This record gives sequence, structure tokens and C-alpha cells, in this order.
Amino acid sequence: MRIIFMGTPEFAAPAIDSLIEAGHEIAAVFSQPDKPKGRGYTLTPPPVKVKAMEHSIPVYQPTSMKDGEALKIFREIQPDVGVVIAYGKILPKDILDAPKFGCINVHASLLPKYRGAAPIQWSVIDGQPKTGVTTMQMDVGLDTGDMLMKCETEIAPDETAGELHDRLSVMGAALIVKTLDALAKGELQPQKQDDSLSCYAKMLTKELCAVDWSRSAQDIHNQIRGLSPWPVATAVLEGKKLKIHRSAISPVEAPEARCGEIISLEPLTVQCGSGAIQLLEIQAEGKKRMNSGDYLRGHKIDLGTVLQ
Repeated sequence: MRIIFMGTPEFAAPAIDSLIEAGHEIAAVFSQPDKPKGRGYTLTPPPVKVKAMEHSIPVYQPTSMKDGEALKIFREIQPDVGVVIAYGKILPKDILDAPKFGCINVHASLLPKYRGAAPIQWSVIDGQPKTGVTTMQMDVGLDTGDMLMKCETEIAPDETAGELHDRLSVMGAALIVKTLDALAKGELQPQKQDDSLSCYAKMLTKELCAVDWSRSAQDIHNQIRGLSPWPVATAVLEGKKLKIHRSAISPVEAPEARCGEIISLEPLTVQCGSGAIQLLEIQAEGKKRMNSGDYLRGHKIDLGTVLQ
């Protein structure tokens, strides 16, 4: 099939390779504009643009999809289908309708659950046992189109959102190929979404980072996993911010201890509202991320210290 591919971050990039390997023609790629990154604010292309350039595919980076220029490109290319994966822009109806078979989206959840911007992270934060990817025939709503195919996977108890992101990216790349093959054969059976089963995965912000130690160890563990690698859960240790990158549920606890109290240093273990949690990888303010054992060898922390 002749495809216009629309995507921006690393999550979308593997699908370009998969589609090309499956024999599809990607005639053009649309991606978000380059953005300044790093301390030097160097203008940096998004991962999808980099991947497209590796394959010598023309790349378009419009600031708007509503001024008629994007539609003009679509009409010139005459794609069979648009493939959209984490593009980051709302597509108007004229763009959605421009390809012969419309636009198909790969969404990183089992729709209708976790519509929205951060489905991977919220599935972890909420302690879901499984998630997956869904291909969807796009309409003008936010992730509300008819579902085409799904692929599900279990979420491991200690898996971070970053690790799950990488697995779902590969699954999504395989599922869009499978979906387009079924489309070409006329074998797709679209299913309406049940809106009553939907929930919204809002965008992550740094306001979600602070750990409330009065919550259960499981809830805090899920928060730490879901906010890794960004924006990262935080606590306050002796007046300074401490980032918590990785944790595990502790097999022992000290119910008589205060919430947030350090009850063991081997490994670094903190009492929660119920249960206790091991802090495995941490990052002190102004320092590098490291194993908590390595941190403790260079920094004295007393048992009974309370994290805020």
C-alpha cells in the first residue's frame, strides 16, 4: 500500500522499518517540527524524522494541519492509507478522509480504556495487570474511532513505563502491518467502542511526582514505575529532593514506624502507610542516578530518618 506516515517520538519509529520490510511504500512522513534540546538548546529532529531520513523518505513538518497545505500534499501523493502513531497533532476531518482507506492509528492501550496522551504510564500507575496496543480507524474524536485489531500483554510486577513503552512500540509496529494486510484482503471487522468503559490518560506533569508515604507500598511502587523514566517520582531527604527511579515491594515492614521512615539500609527500605518499599535506584539533588547501595556507601543516612 501507498502510505503517508504521521508520527513523532521514538515509540512510532519502529513501525517505519516494519512497514517497509512488509513491502509497503511510505511516500511521505509527517512529523512535529524540530525542537531545541539539551543545555545548548541544539535544534534536534524528532526520532521519526531521523528514521525517515535513513530511508530517504520525504519529511514534512507543518506547524498546522488546518491551513490547507497538508491537505494539498495529501492530494498530490494520493495515499491508500494514512498511518498515525503518536503524531501529537489533532487531524481535521479533511485530512482523515483524504486517503482512500482513511487514517489508521496505533494506540498504546486496549481501547476503550486509557484514551489520551499517556496510556502507557497510567496503566502502570493504576496497577493494571495487562495492557496492549489497538489499531483504530480514526475519526474526529479523541481516540474514539472504531477498533480494528488488538494485541495484549501482561505488565510485569516491577516493569517501568519506559520498559513497557519499548515493548509496546515493537508490538504496535507488528500490529499495524497485520492490520494493513487484513485491510488489503478486505478482512477487517471494525468494532465500535463502548464509551462507558473508557477512561482518560491525561498528560503527565511534575505535579504527579511527589510521593505520599501514607499510601500503600503497592500504590507507591506503581507510581515510581509509572513515572520512570519521566518525570520521575520524588521525595525529600534531609531537606533535599531525591529522585526515585526504581523500587521493589519489601518482604518485611515495620508497622510501628512512621510513614516515610527508613527502616533498613540493606537495602534502603521505607515504611509506607501499609507495607514497605525498597528504593533500588535513586538520584540525589545535583548527582547522577545510582544504585541505592552505592549511594549509601558515600552518604551516611541514619535508621529512623523520615522521608517527606
